[in-house]
Amino acid sequence: MEHEFTSISGTVENIVFRNEDNGWTVFEIDSGDELVTAVGLLFQVSAGDTIKIMGEWVNHPSYGRQFRVESYEKSLPATESAILKYLSSGAIKGIGPVTAQRIIDMFGSEALNVIEKTPEKLAQIRGISLKKAQAIGEDYKQQFGVRSCMLFLQQYGVTPAEAVRIWQKFGPGTVDIVKANPYVLCESGIWISFERADKIAAAMGFGTDTECRIRAGISYILRHNLSNTGHTYIPDNKLITAAASLLGVEESDAQSALEKLVEEEEVISDEISGRRAIFLPSAYRAETYVAGRIKLMMQIERPVLGDCSARIKQAEEAFGIKYAQKQKEAIETAFKSGVMILTGGPGTGKTTTINAIISVYESMGLKVALAAPTGRAAKRMTEVTGREAKTIHRLLEVEFTQDDEVRFARNEKNQLDCDALIVDELSMVDILLFESLLRALKLTCRLIMVGDADQLPPVGAGNALRDMIESGVIPVVQLNEIFRQAAQSLIVTNAHKIVRGEQPTLTSRDRDFFFIQRFTPAQVRQTVTELVKKRLPDAYGYSPLWDIQVLTPGRRGELGANDLNTALQQALNPSSPDKSERQFGTRLFREGDKVMQIKNNYDIIWVKDNGEHGTGIFNGDVGVLEMLDRRTGMMKIRFDDRVAEYTPEGVQELDLAYAVTVHKSQGSEFKAVILPLFSGSPQLFYRNLLYTAVTRAKEMVIIVGRPGVVEQMVSNDRKTKRYTGLCEFLKNG
Repeated sequence: MEHEFTSISGTVENIVFRNEDNGWTVFEIDSGDELVTAVGLLFQVSAGDTIKIMGEWVNHPSYGRQFRVESYEKSLPATESAILKYLSSGAIKGIGPVTAQRIIDMFGSEALNVIEKTPEKLAQIRGISLKKAQAIGEDYKQQFGVRSCMLFLQQYGVTPAEAVRIWQKFGPGTVDIVKANPYVLCESGIWISFERADKIAAAMGFGTDTECRIRAGISYILRHNLSNTGHTYIPDNKLITAAASLLGVEESDAQSALEKLVEEEEVISDEISGRRAIFLPSAYRAETYVAGRIKLMMQIERPVLGDCSARIKQAEEAFGIKYAQKQKEAIETAFKSGVMILTGGPGTGKTTTINAIISVYESMGLKVALAAPTGRAAKRMTEVTGREAKTIHRLLEVEFTQDDEVRFARNEKNQLDCDALIVDELSMVDILLFESLLRALKLTCRLIMVGDADQLPPVGAGNALRDMIESGVIPVVQLNEIFRQAAQSLIVTNAHKIVRGEQPTLTSRDRDFFFIQRFTPAQVRQTVTELVKKRLPDAYGYSPLWDIQVLTPGRRGELGANDLNTALQQALNPSSPDKSERQFGTRLFREGDKVMQIKNNYDIIWVKDNGEHGTGIFNGDVGVLEMLDRRTGMMKIRFDDRVAEYTPEGVQELDLAYAVTVHKSQGSEFKAVILPLFSGSPQLFYRNLLYTAVTRAKEMVIIVGRPGVVEQMVSNDRKTKRYTGLCEFLKNG
């Protein structure tokens, strides 16, 4: 069925709701015949504006008939009353209702012409200085610049939110810059995809073999690999082949464009393992800095701390335990070395060893800081050490530039006030964040990096923990003894079997690791739903939302996170008259839903129950949807003791969390893990993914799947291959 588009002209009477970040607006417009409620993406539209909106009538399930705006045109208000309403709305900085009335009293219907062409005349009005008058004129002109930018870009499918970002980056010359090279739209801070920029360029008449297109394509491939596959570089021959294929050009043309990019230092060329490697500057800077800084921290002389053996004995007496030989080796290495890596699987005593290192350091008067990459990992670290652990972002005091670029207040010029830093779950830390962390550490700070290299690599770029271990440059202590209490757990013993390539024990019926055999995906899904909703809560008292977590290899398919979330939402939080719900694209959210933040949002505001407030909800944080306004789409979500408010556009950063991918579960632990497995590609069904999933469980693992699926995954020793330079830079840099 085709959409029936129509138009309405009139005056904006009231702004009901507006998201200032992206322009989503609910407003009322007086068409002359009726007062119409309209919704859509509109920037810089205020009460009093005369506009023409194009779109279609829709029936909202809760709020009835509305007009959904697809595009709009804005005219200057012409009458004194319309101009007064416009100026009183706060649309122009420095003008409120009182000042607006004074401007109208003096200039009447010529007020907007005065503001645009001779703003200094405003200084004749009481309460407006010459400086303020000029600022009012500048703000008014800038609004018209953004508006003209929007009108130009709108014809190419660029949204108002994107148009504002483009204007903020390029300023008054935006239209000319984009006309000259539409591929600038792919640059950081704008984030229009290469495919969209390519379509815009084609619409403007750019050919497929233009140099700016080939250069943009090469940069896009590097950025895509950095953010989507974790490569910090690409071998030049693979890059040239990929660029020629993507762009439909000759490899010689791609090679020529690459050499110019290298010459202009838009990309960096170096040699890794005897072959030419092409880096984005940010990735190259990160890996070379990390390598250099780590080696400097290892070489720096530190004060002698005294007798290590005596300190270990004191710690044993304080905790009432006897450390194993490998644990003592780890404590001694932390005592003597400036930098070390502590690694080991479940049940090998990493937590006990960390507590011992903290105790030894503090007994010598050292100030110790603790950090982890995610909120859940930091919370767990706090619980097991009895000391506050912060997320790395919080430790580094994340903040924003005027251009909304993320930066950290803690850096080379404002370093952390600590003598030792212990970072847990380092396998999750990408190279760019690791660079920022090292920049904030004094050279004399002791650095203890804790992690399990057999788990999945970070979602972001690089593979820092594995690279550092494989370099052989940094002292590594691997704990490999499974302690008696842990050895009684099939979760622990099976995890170690899996990582060694041995088949786990699946036949036990009275321990903590179970396999339930099912023969179709539908049977698997039904069993998983029954386990979460009834069987485990009834038998063990587990909370379906907070004690049990369903983990899946991927998002798609009958047993992927998407479909399982739909099934589990219906089972655990069904539709009800007393629960507000709303459809956002393909996803339905309902009050009471378990949700997860799926990307870092550094500027969202949260408030604690005690009134404390701050900013930042991060990738992997899990909460519950407490309030959903069906009309505006606004949400309130509780993340433990913090409540954050989300706009309809912010929903793009959320997903249901009844089932999550194994990747998303890293850094978290759950009382019970349910793992539905049936069939999938070797890229998803492999040993390290199974190992990571199993080690998320504290009390119980239940695998539900077809016969042979576990054996298939254990036998698939596929390693996630990443092109990274850190190992080479550590050894040879």
